[in-house]
Amino acid sequence: MGLLSGAWTALVWFGAIGASLLTLHSFYNLSKLRRPFISDDNLTERVSILIPARNEAHNIGACIESLLKQTNLSDGEIIVLDDQSDDGTSDVIREIAGSERAVRIITGTERPDGWLGKTWACHQLQEAATGSVLVFIDADVVLEPVAIAATVQTLREAKLDLVCPYPKQVAETVGERLVQPLLQWSWATTLALGIAENSSRESLSAANGQFLAVDTKAYQRAGGHEAVKAAVLDDVELLRAVKRSGGYGTVIDGTTIATCRMYDNWSELSAGYTKSLWTAFGSLPGSIAAMVFLAILYLVPPIAMFTGSVVGLVGWLAAIVGRAVIARRTQSPLFPDAILHPFSIALLIWLTIGSWIGHRRGTLQWKGRSLT
Repeated sequence: MGLLSGAWTALVWFGAIGASLLTLHSFYNLSKLRRPFISDDNLTERVSILIPARNEAHNIGACIESLLKQTNLSDGEIIVLDDQSDDGTSDVIREIAGSERAVRIITGTERPDGWLGKTWACHQLQEAATGSVLVFIDADVVLEPVAIAATVQTLREAKLDLVCPYPKQVAETVGERLVQPLLQWSWATTLALGIAENSSRESLSAANGQFLAVDTKAYQRAGGHEAVKAAVLDDVELLRAVKRSGGYGTVIDGTTIATCRMYDNWSELSAGYTKSLWTAFGSLPGSIAAMVFLAILYLVPPIAMFTGSVVGLVGWLAAIVGRAVIARRTQSPLFPDAILHPFSIALLIWLTIGSWIGHRRGTLQWKGRSLT
């Protein structure tokens, strides 16, 4: 009994110290997180804005409207690939774009063996593009008027090959508010942003395909989406391919220039994360190690707190502070969401387990297509 008590005490201390250190690291990380470079100068280079869309009639209207309002962009093209939609996605685009020659719709072809739907769509889009910069946008992203120009200017001013302005994540339902803030929290807490930007190490890679800008030549050197054609997390893998080919890239704070509501309900959210979490940590042992680590840091201290442990209370408070400071910077819901961080971590663990089960059984799907 004493041995078990000692082991539990050690876990509580380890969790509290670990949570505190990661919170301190998040403060440092946020001080290094780039904001978009916003200038009144007109962007003169040609920019291709590329949108893969499959059954996005309910989302894409707001996206296209925001793209048509872009400022400081003198030479841009908007290409939307309708990936065999059956909900009238192209009709919505035509209705909004009207006679705008800057908007072009292309029809996606059947994906070849070995490709996933999104990577094949992005590959077709880049083949149709003519810009020196490729900006991939998801159909559920809405941009501020300066967004494209500011992103490309940041890419050039920072002398990078790829940048991902992380949009503000809109979360309305309980499930969204518990899970969605973990997107920014994960890399803001664990990734060494000050090093990652100028590092060729593939492990120091965070990206977001919701809004991704890449220099066309760097994209081609990296092999484009063909190099990541079977990747579920194609955004992160594309950045790694860019690094392998000698380039550099990073995430930046896109909170003020873009918003995105990825999912409208728990069913969509669960399916969206289940399709990809199995690959997020590299392997099954990697996933197990990551989940155990998260449980010790963010579940053990609050459990101990309810048994009267002061150390557990300190660990829980450290986790709350870390979650809160990131939420404030990224404009995520703050209260009571930060206090409920242990529930967020528990949901992440549950979704990861479900993702691995689906992967092993070969049942993972997304938008009606198999991912196996």
